[in-house]
Amino acid sequence: MRGPLFYSKILLFGEYGIIKDSKGLSIPYNFYNGALKIDEHKTINTKKSNDSLLRFAKYLATLQNEKPELVAFDIETLKADVDKGLYFDSSIPQGYGVGSSGALVAAIYDKYATQKITVLENLTREKLLQLKAIFAEMESFFHGKSSGLDPLNSYLSLPILINSKDNIEPAGIPSQTEDGKGAVFLLDSGSTGETAPMVHIFMENMKQEGFRSMVKDQFVKHTDACVHDFLKGDVKSLFGNVKQLSKVVLDNFKPMIPKQFHTLWKKGIETNAYYLKLCGSGGGGYMLGFTEDIDKAREALKDFRLEVVYNF
Repeated sequence: MRGPLFYSKILLFGEYGIIKDSKGLSIPYNFYNGALKIDEHKTINTKKSNDSLLRFAKYLATLQNEKPELVAFDIETLKADVDKGLYFDSSIPQGYGVGSSGALVAAIYDKYATQKITVLENLTREKLLQLKAIFAEMESFFHGKSSGLDPLNSYLSLPILINSKDNIEPAGIPSQTEDGKGAVFLLDSGSTGETAPMVHIFMENMKQEGFRSMVKDQFVKHTDACVHDFLKGDVKSLFGNVKQLSKVVLDNFKPMIPKQFHTLWKKGIETNAYYLKLCGSGGGGYMLGFTEDIDKAREALKDFRLEVVYNF
């Protein structure tokens, strides 16, 4: 058995902000993917994934008992497949902010959910929100709390515009300019990040009034402007807003930025060679970079591995 491929994702804008109803924009990233497979020989390589799927199957059985109106699975088949050596064969790096658990959740829903909403249907807003709610419950097994967006993106393989918690829609993004000098890129921090502790820090900070108003008046404001500019293809305005957003994150989200990158982050803002922002919850994994001149950015970041994900 080999299931269909599910891709990684990149949340271009909206990390943390979408918890507080900012806009967000998430795009599939086909460079990494994963698929469900069965390893009948149950080798050491697949054991960790297989053990995790056994725990996940038990969790899903409980979920369907507690919320039968939300989702139902063919638990018998899932458990039988897990016994046979089911595992998730994935090239998606874990703890890097590109949606490794999201792709797994999408694959399990696709294969084992009964009465599932399929990609071929007319995807009304109601159906999208229903899918998001199902995926949020499923993915909370891995993260403690999930918005459901990563699996949704992976399942649909479409860019998704988040207007607010209850208003999401598939988005058309401007097509890439093949020979454009401007680019969005991933910068590898060389270490993994854990989502749950980072979200915990954010939630604790949100208890302080000063932090709350910074999120509302600066962070959400610049995030929304970035989403608006990107979708409109207004590159000039976009870079102005990304620079502001990068500053706000450096000043207020330091724990989410690996220490060794604080200076590099600041250097980008000062030289305008590139602007960095968080990719996912931060703490490690990838950071996202925006540059108007990819050659200039490569030169400035020559000690690091850059992966271009979008060209302007």
